[in-house]
Amino acid sequence: MPSPSFGWINYTVVGAYLALLVALGFYFSRRRSTTDDYFRAGQRVPWWAAGLSIFGTQLSASTFMAIPAKTFATDWAYFMLNMTIIMVSPLIVFVFLPFFRRLNVTTAYEYLEKRFNLATRLLGSLMFIGLQLGRVGIVIYLPAIALSLVTGVDVRWCIILMGTLSILYTVLGGIEAVIWTDVLQVVVLLGGALFCLVYFGFSIEGGYDRIWEAAQNDDKFNLFDFRFDFTQPTFWVVVLGGVGANIVSYGSDQAVVQRYLTTRNERNAARGIWTDAALTLPATLIFFGIGTALYVFYLQQVPDVVQATPDAIFPYFIVSELPPGIAGLLIAGVFAAAMSSLDSSMNSVATVVTTDFYRRLNSTATERRYLRVAQGSTAAIGIIGTMMALLLTQWDIQSLWDQLNTFIGLFAGGLAGVFLLGMFTRRANGPGAVAGILTSALVQWSVAAFTDMHLLLYATSGLVSAFMVGYATSLLTSKPSKDLNRLTIYTLLKESKTNSTE
Repeated sequence: MPSPSFGWINYTVVGAYLALLVALGFYFSRRRSTTDDYFRAGQRVPWWAAGLSIFGTQLSASTFMAIPAKTFATDWAYFMLNMTIIMVSPLIVFVFLPFFRRLNVTTAYEYLEKRFNLATRLLGSLMFIGLQLGRVGIVIYLPAIALSLVTGVDVRWCIILMGTLSILYTVLGGIEAVIWTDVLQVVVLLGGALFCLVYFGFSIEGGYDRIWEAAQNDDKFNLFDFRFDFTQPTFWVVVLGGVGANIVSYGSDQAVVQRYLTTRNERNAARGIWTDAALTLPATLIFFGIGTALYVFYLQQVPDVVQATPDAIFPYFIVSELPPGIAGLLIAGVFAAAMSSLDSSMNSVATVVTTDFYRRLNSTATERRYLRVAQGSTAAIGIIGTMMALLLTQWDIQSLWDQLNTFIGLFAGGLAGVFLLGMFTRRANGPGAVAGILTSALVQWSVAAFTDMHLLLYATSGLVSAFMVGYATSLLTSKPSKDLNRLTIYTLLKESKTNSTE
């Protein structure tokens, strides 16, 4: 794959865009005086911005690059994976959200202590931190490869640049800077992706008719595979795996849950979740359509590229084919998407470290001290994430998108299962919750090591095993001794609906 010329116009656009992100960090640093400002933005974020930020957290560089790359290399078999976000949204809005908002928590894992015990809370927090440490390296490394290809800058310097800028504006501005950079990123990436999809219609001879014909001839639109084969991305695997993965992401991932907590009230938080769901279908159609159009474009014009490693194929097209300036803006958006994933992880992990560990175990410190711990934790996680991405440059990973889903499944499935255990049962207790999490980890390791189960099912198998083992263990041990009022759906959801606007 020959290296295209990036050009001074594109470099200027990228530089200006990155400078704008840092400026946002400085701007929001003036509004950050307490940990509530730093972690929940004082609950002053508009619902639409929170919704775009939730969407942007999922619309990482992995989405912008890896979904077109996956579709370019294969077909539309993974399309239903994103549709499960829409399926899961009602569960999040009507079950998970009321718990987090009405209990006035800062982290999702505070619920686990209120429902079970401190050990469950700390164990859940540690699992989340482990997930993020595995995730951040991948979501930085993937775009760094592409950016290195199209700009000629060494991949390690791309990683260091993204890591340094992310640390700077996130440490300064906290969650408010993170959310507003997410909003900017969504506008640029979705607008740019739509522009590319339109551009294909004019740049491919025969236009959309040619794309449709060539893709059909090569079975690129394969969408539904109803075989009961759980080793391949069949319809059942994609749907079951997607439901599990999205319950994990939207119900127990602090990076997403934290957005629910930045709005003025529960109703606005719900609007933000519905906004994310509403954007999912059109965005998915755009990104899968781009992958198929890329395949036809290069099959027609540069056939050898079709055989190349696809991870960088979309950025390569952007720089090779789009006008200067527009190409620079989209590449800047890829930079920002990677940085957005890192800043979300940095801020959410810092929230967990400060709230679930430092504040919980050291309740006598001053607010100023908590804020310093939050900022220090943010910087430390950013440095670790950058180092993890640098380490990945030494590994041979064929599909980073697959690797990302593996991390999510292996680390987080059991955690989501314990949230469901606490919310949907009265009988579950602390020992059962801890047993569920630990057994799920063992089950997940065994599944990955000794079976051919598709990686998309890891999250679901972890969720189910944690719930079942947790409930069975609870039945064999003592009943919960604490008051469960407002801690299960049987009591919380009976409260007056007026609570949602308090």
